[in-house]
Amino acid sequence: QVQLVESGGGLVQPGGSLRLSCAASGSIFSINAMGWYRQAPGKQRELVAAITRGGITNYADFVKGRFTISRDNAKNTVYLQMSSLKPEDSAVYYCNADIRSGSLSYPRNTWGQGTLVTVSS
Repeated sequence: QVQLVESGGGLVQPGGSLRLSCAASGSIFSINAMGWYRQAPGKQRELVAAITRGGITNYADFVKGRFTISRDNAKNTVYLQMSSLKPEDSAVYYCNADIRSGSLSYPRNTWGQGTLVTVSS
């Protein structure tokens, strides 16, 4: 059983910063791509940022220059540093990862339970 657990969400004022973390645990052989998605009320879930095992990153246009994704492969953890936050960044942020449980297993796409980020004064 593999699970992703996010932390670091909360209430922050416009212009402020937050750092989200997502740790994978369980039977893990390796983790390929990891990423962060978000879903605001009444909207579809959308990609925020992603990172390969080798550190290649990809960002949605609406967060470029404000958010930074990183990962620690030794800790099976991915981070999202969010700065210059705007009210429109308010959403539930979900961690996603492609995880292999064994050397002969295919990567399984796995979601975390989500962490709420609210940007408001």
